[in-house]
Amino acid sequence: MRFREFLWPRMGWRRSTEYLRHRLARLHATPHEIAAGFACGAAIAVTPFVGTHLVVAAALAWLIRGNIIASAIGSLLGNPWTFPFIWIWTFELGRWMGFDGNVSTDKVDFVTFFGAMLKAALRFDVRFMFESVWPVLGPMLAGSVPTAIAIWLAIYFPIRSLVASYRSRREIRRLRKERTLLKETLG
Repeated sequence: MRFREFLWPRMGWRRSTEYLRHRLARLHATPHEIAAGFACGAAIAVTPFVGTHLVVAAALAWLIRGNIIASAIGSLLGNPWTFPFIWIWTFELGRWMGFDGNVSTDKVDFVTFFGAMLKAALRFDVRFMFESVWPVLGPMLAGSVPTAIAIWLAIYFPIRSLVASYRSRREIRRLRKERTLLKETLG
């Protein structure tokens, strides 16, 4: 049931997105900390190190004084719906950049690839890692670096602005409400 909720929320995508937006804006942090954390999570989500995104995003957010909770929310950019597109994009970009692993995108089954990579890593099978994993992982890693930088920049500035304006509007509403209550009390 939880997996189904993750893929298709019961309350709908729009309402789920609104909830995350409010949750993000109400974090106890500055607009910079929230935007930096969220951008770190989104940027790390395009790296090929599936399974470590939350930890790496939290560490990067901590390093640049971003919000760790916002980094976890930002890492949701990498999910079952977006991973296939991310993997193909980073692999092809890495190949275009010259990190050609002599493997074509048509011949890569990314789900099987990541499963085999995990098994090889757990067995410490260095030979398999160099012969079978690196020709795919190398281009993906190379393509993920400029993609992560572009995503970080594209997300940080709009999020910082949105959080600041959300808080400003919220403060104005709070002050109006206080003024109304004060008038009712005095008048």
